Amino acid sequence: MMILSALSRSVLAVSMKPTVRCCHRGLSLFTRSRASYCLKTSVIILLSLLAPLLSHTAYAADKQSADRELEECVRESNYSIYLSGIHTGSMSRVETWRDQHAVVTSLSKASILGIGTQYQQRTELSWSNSTNEWITEKFDQKVTGFRARDMQVTFDKNGLESQVNIDGELDSYSSKDIPLRDVDTLLIQMRQYLLQGRKQFALIRQASDETEPYQLYVKDAQITNVPPWGELSLVPVEQSGAEDVTYYFAPSLDYQLIKARYHGIILQGLIELDSYNSTCETASQNP
Repeated sequence: MMILSALSRSVLAVSMKPTVRCCHRGLSLFTRSRASYCLKTSVIILLSLLAPLLSHTAYAADKQSADRELEECVRESNYSIYLSGIHTGSMSRVETWRDQHAVVTSLSKASILGIGTQYQQRTELSWSNSTNEWITEKFDQKVTGFRARDMQVTFDKNGLESQVNIDGELDSYSSKDIPLRDVDTLLIQMRQYLLQGRKQFALIRQASDETEPYQLYVKDAQITNVPPWGELSLVPVEQSGAEDVTYYFAPSLDYQLIKARYHGIILQGLIELDSYNSTCETASQNP
């Protein structure tokens, strides 16, 4: 969640210093008159991570065997976005599952210090019978408002290669043995590891201009009161790497992602589930 770190530093700079440093890659010192530009950039980066992060809740359909056919089912989730306790935006998303394939669409809106932006993403993912894991096929991402952009990403060789197109500019990436995934599929695979009883694992996210490797560690479950569901047992998964994040999954809600917390040095980022509806069956622990 690099963007929350960037946003935190920008907000602090605007409020405390006559000269600020924009924390995003490729930008240098700005005077107070240009600090608002740095903050606006932070808002875009905030959505570019938080929106797909919320999409992390798109998870595996019930699979007893590789060739089992399932009827189409839908999962709908709504989240709130907070920065240091202040409500800054919301996210609505729909997962449509059929057999071993899913399409996840998400829409988020955020406003920070009067700066508004909208973020949309559509992801296609599927189960790989050759490697027994969830693989991103492609995803499209569109930001409207300040610093609008269009991004399309496709994946080959079971996720070991990717091609990124951002507003017509092309680039490619590769990984030796761990598939590159978008955030939707990354969280789906994380959930799969939880169902398999794994206690630690490595994943790689395909970002817009780089790949980000993460190490993840499963911690002991904890009981937490989560309105409107009441007391739930949540399983924390701590991420280290480019950003430090803790994810919380609820086994009683089919391992739905309940919240995710970014551990910034100054400001803290948080997303929380507000509502959840599903027509899908409970997932199996044996894919």
